[in-house]
Amino acid sequence: MDITEVPVSQDNRGKKKKNKKPKKKKSVAEEGDGGGGGGAEKKEEKMEKSEAASAFPPTFSVSEIKNKQRRHLMFMKLKQEKRKQKMQLRKKKKKEREALGDKAPPKEVPKTIENQRVYDETTVDPEDEEVAFDEGTDEFSAYFNGLTNPKVLITTSDRPRGRTVRFCEQLATVIPNAHVYYRRGLALKRIIPQCVARNFTYLMVINEDRKVPNGMVLCHLPDGPTAHFKVSSVRLRKEIKRRGKDPTEHSPEVILNNFTTRLGHSIGRLFAALFPQDPQFVGRQVATFHNQRDFIFFRFHRYIFKNEKKVGIQELGPRFTLKLRSLQKGTFDSKFGEYEWVLKRHEMDACRRKFQL
Repeated sequence: MDITEVPVSQDNRGKKKKNKKPKKKKSVAEEGDGGGGGGAEKKEEKMEKSEAASAFPPTFSVSEIKNKQRRHLMFMKLKQEKRKQKMQLRKKKKKEREALGDKAPPKEVPKTIENQRVYDETTVDPEDEEVAFDEGTDEFSAYFNGLTNPKVLITTSDRPRGRTVRFCEQLATVIPNAHVYYRRGLALKRIIPQCVARNFTYLMVINEDRKVPNGMVLCHLPDGPTAHFKVSSVRLRKEIKRRGKDPTEHSPEVILNNFTTRLGHSIGRLFAALFPQDPQFVGRQVATFHNQRDFIFFRFHRYIFKNEKKVGIQELGPRFTLKLRSLQKGTFDSKFGEYEWVLKRHEMDACRRKFQL
């Protein structure tokens, strides 16, 4: 048997040999150093920089962490760092202002929705003669002239639950000369003549939904107007932390904040006429209606004199928030009543910087 030699090509030789790593070309700096310690240090620095870049990329965000607990931990750390930086910057600015003294620049006013409010043409000027004439001839003029004293009837919707009943009872302790009666299925049109016959100046109806108070109808008697509010964030006295003792029978002071437009002015007078005009300062009690972005926040406090300069306050409760839905001329009439103002949410709430009250 004849044996023939098969020539091995260069391609086959390359396949049999192992793949060797390509040698890196030395840079000019390395060749100059001659492989000394300087080149090794530069290599180590490059390696550290590459490792740092791979560990914390520039576009890193906490939301990329998949572990929920670690993500929350990293978020809290970042929040603390931002808070520390903010405090340090504030202290630095304070020291600079103290060092400059009178030459310090004026403080920057932060931009808020309130100070960027769209101007309303119906804003009330307290020195306007037309406004003064309207106040002297409106439905509340007899109260502000001292001719009538407020007397309030508080009732509920049909079949009220315990939370609504307790809310009405606590409102009666806040408003002097207020009486709570159960409705017993009577229509409001039948209740109003009975209230007028018994010299009541206000009818307050608390509505509820799912066992929670959610609406208030406030009707001034005998000639109106009638306001309908949405009620939210109701907190009774037991639900308020660090509250004071129950309120006394003294007539409280009334504070009305930020009712600047004609509509807000009439709503403010509607609230003011609920309370007697002669507050008893001995009781040290204050009822506050604070309007902010068309939400009316009610708080009831007692202030305490700690010394000649410091005064502390205790919240007595209850607390709640009101949102005006409609204002109607005359007494309550859902079918044939004439409305002065109705909330059109999609039109009026389109601009966040425009307010009605």
